[in-house]
Amino acid sequence: MPDDAPDREVGHAAELVARARRLTVLSGAGVSTDSGIPDFRGPQGVWTRNPAAERLSSLQAYVSDPEVRREAWRQRATHPVWTARPGPAHAALVDLERSGRLLALLTQNIDELHQAAGSSPELVVELHGTMHHTECLSCGARAPMAETLARVAAGEEDPPCPHCGGILKSATISFGQELDAGVLMRARWAAVDTDVLLAVGTSLGVHPAAGVVDLAAAAGAAVVIVNAEPTPYDDVATVVLRGGVGEILPRLVPGPSD
Repeated sequence: MPDDAPDREVGHAAELVARARRLTVLSGAGVSTDSGIPDFRGPQGVWTRNPAAERLSSLQAYVSDPEVRREAWRQRATHPVWTARPGPAHAALVDLERSGRLLALLTQNIDELHQAAGSSPELVVELHGTMHHTECLSCGARAPMAETLARVAAGEEDPPCPHCGGILKSATISFGQELDAGVLMRARWAAVDTDVLLAVGTSLGVHPAAGVVDLAAAAGAAVVIVNAEPTPYDDVATVVLRGGVGEILPRLVPGPSD
């Protein structure tokens, strides 16, 4: 491969982004690693370093094992999401929105850093929910996560729902839990109605979220993948850019002064 190939590929991707009238973004954990939030499956991912931690993301284990819930609450209380700040990839996607061509920002992340960076909440589609709220698995009542963490700090190791006594968890999608049908439908419409699907910082290994790539490609959209590691969809993509999302993405999306 020639030495100038990476720059040439970045240029190709930037041209696709610049020419698109409608763009849809799918973002994953790699967007937030620059903010100090570790991913799950990468070389230094949470599950890579500690495979047992994946059990905390299983709905069945969470519901059936009180110790799993207690450990989950301990980890939520000290999670880096509470001190994280948006990084350069988040800022680049805000610039993309300001161009007036962004249909939707589909995100697998649960940290709300896109909104903190300035992305419009109306355009952010949280495929896997948010860690900033809790939800009762019995009655569906939601509340700010801060309120429940205050109960944990006061000594409740596994706080029940204050309304019905049911099991509380973060308002996120665990393994074994279905995505919200309305959220998924909105994501799929954005995928089939776009000129370019930009998949950034995602391993594209989790379905049904990763399926939006298939939908976009089948509808004739160009697919641009930016990720540090190979993905199962690299062969589907028009352009694949391997590397840090925080470094590459700003090169694809000119800032307001460019």
